[in-house]
Amino acid sequence: MEARRYWQILRRRGWVAVLVVVLVAVLGLAFRKPAPTTYVATMRFSVGVVPEPKEGAYYTYDRYYTWLTAEYLVDDLAEVVRSGVFAQEVSKRLDGVNVPPGAIQASTQTGRLHRILTVQIRWPDRAQLQAIADAAAATLQDENAKFFASLGGTNARAVLIDPPSISVQGPGMRQKLEFPLRLTLALMAGVALAFLWEYLDDSVRDASDLEEMGLPVLGMVPRRRKLL
Repeated sequence: MEARRYWQILRRRGWVAVLVVVLVAVLGLAFRKPAPTTYVATMRFSVGVVPEPKEGAYYTYDRYYTWLTAEYLVDDLAEVVRSGVFAQEVSKRLDGVNVPPGAIQASTQTGRLHRILTVQIRWPDRAQLQAIADAAAATLQDENAKFFASLGGTNARAVLIDPPSISVQGPGMRQKLEFPLRLTLALMAGVALAFLWEYLDDSVRDASDLEEMGLPVLGMVPRRRKLL
């Protein structure tokens, strides 16, 4: 019985929910601003450690440990690339482009897989991004000794295997779901308003309304049907 009652309320007040959704949709489309174009520069480095020179005719596990050390160094180097020190070094290499180190640091992301380090930089200007990416690649290669020395890997080095490749970044999941989420919230708010209106309305429409007021129903006049 309750489900039928709810359905009757929705049939009678459902236009309120529809109106709220339409208003939100119209206002959202009217004031919606296109997302700015963002470019992504992606480059990859191979991190390795030079094995120690072999002395004597005995077998050692040095090559195994050099590979294992390189994998540990990739994890640490990924954090170095995202640091402010690295961003400052990149900013110094930019000729004619005034980009603060903080902006470079905030736009840089890293990923690692075994001994491969992936660096991604997001930027709204393609020409500036190309300059920043080239400076980042040069910094990481030219400052190998400086960065790896701070990590304890004096014989380590990073070699660029994939130069910076720039592509256009599509809209994120948040941007894709923002408008549908607004419409969903508008629908929920509209339904809530419809039920609130029904709760505050003291009009009598059928026998159940009188029974809820404690009044007995002796009879009902059926609704007159139109003749075909």
